[in-house]
Amino acid sequence: MSTAQPVPQRRTALGIPWPALLGLALLGLPRVVLHDLGLVHEGTFVNLLLVVVPPMVWIVTAVLRRVPNPFLTLLVLGLIYGVLLALTHQVLWDAAFDAPPTLGGNLSDLAPGTQAVIIRVFAAISSVFTGVLVGAVSGLIAWSLARRG
Repeated sequence: MSTAQPVPQRRTALGIPWPALLGLALLGLPRVVLHDLGLVHEGTFVNLLLVVVPPMVWIVTAVLRRVPNPFLTLLVLGLIYGVLLALTHQVLWDAAFDAPPTLGGNLSDLAPGTQAVIIRVFAAISSVFTGVLVGAVSGLIAWSLARRG
């Protein structure tokens, strides 16, 4: 009779399981939702907390878990956050604006539907870029802290 031995957990290249990465990325969504609904505003203490705390949690998590490459891990986490940010903005688009944004200059003559598509696509790209940038900066900080520890 053989005794079943526990299967050792294989450490992923990112050092944090995918469900945990998703959970960490979701920490940033309350600010997005509250901002898009007009319930929290730039320059307030609550907004500052909602902006700063999620990346701080990311950094602390990466350092405490001693992930193999904090920069890469938090860059991927930022990408996930950016995609969630883009999706949330798209879902709450109508609630975020009193009137739909429009293009100006030479593009102001485009049909309103075409303008909406262009603006939404660029907003989505901007959201993903923002997430990746937050992830990169957080990753650099975590990498720096991990090297010191």
